[in-house]
Amino acid sequence: MKGNLYLVATPIGNLDDITIRAIKILKEVDIIAAEDTRHTLKLLNHLKIKKPLTSYYKQTEKNKSNVLISKLLEGQNIALVSDAGTPGISDPGEEIVRQAIKNEIEVIPIPGACALINALICSGMNTTEFSFIGFLPVNQTEKRKKLEEFEQENKTLIFYEAPHKLLSTLQKMLEIFGNRKVVLARELTKIHEEYIRGTLEDVLQKQTEPKGEYVIIVEGNKERQTEELILNGLSLESHYEYYKNKGLSKKETIKAIASDRKTNKNEIYQYFLNKDNENYPEN
Repeated sequence: MKGNLYLVATPIGNLDDITIRAIKILKEVDIIAAEDTRHTLKLLNHLKIKKPLTSYYKQTEKNKSNVLISKLLEGQNIALVSDAGTPGISDPGEEIVRQAIKNEIEVIPIPGACALINALICSGMNTTEFSFIGFLPVNQTEKRKKLEEFEQENKTLIFYEAPHKLLSTLQKMLEIFGNRKVVLARELTKIHEEYIRGTLEDVLQKQTEPKGEYVIIVEGNKERQTEELILNGLSLESHYEYYKNKGLSKKETIKAIASDRKTNKNEIYQYFLNKDNENYPEN
């Protein structure tokens, strides 16, 4: 009989945020795979739990996944934890989950703390739709390219950032996004928890010596939001003509319309397919 793989969320600061179910699972499993065994040992000592620990971090994720999968196939139950928060969210976890699914091993989430969600709900920003980008690339050219990729995004944008990179990241956001509203959430659930709100310019002026881990929440592109409202008030034919006049291909136009109207692109395609007008897509 195969074992189960548990993805156990752990506190992002305040140790009291550990769930009853997480404690139960950590006590019951055969092995705990941790991003940093020293860090996790402090949590286990706090909870008075003694279990075999094995390291599972980004640089060894692929090879270590093979080892852990073998143990799961032997019937051992394993809990995967990251240093803080939910495994797999800007932390190791994706690889072993893929391999577990491939080997028909049950993957079970044990919900708990997640920095991006806690920062978002306290931000005052739009929570209906959001895009989580996580940590930006280290390479400056790639970093700029990634930010430019989301410049037109009208959803709330969420990033993670280290303190020593914060100011340069905010400066690039100001250059690319313009002076949008932003919220910095730092040291979540810890003694020095803080929310810094304002425009990108305001926040840059306030930050002199950033400390702690940051969640950066940036409002979406309001101009794009307004454009979508206008476009969605048009008929589908007029909506199509708008993008056609911009030089988009038929495929790109249908994709853009579907995105604006938040519907399936196949529905848009089918609508125009049923039209006899040669200006619209054909099968």
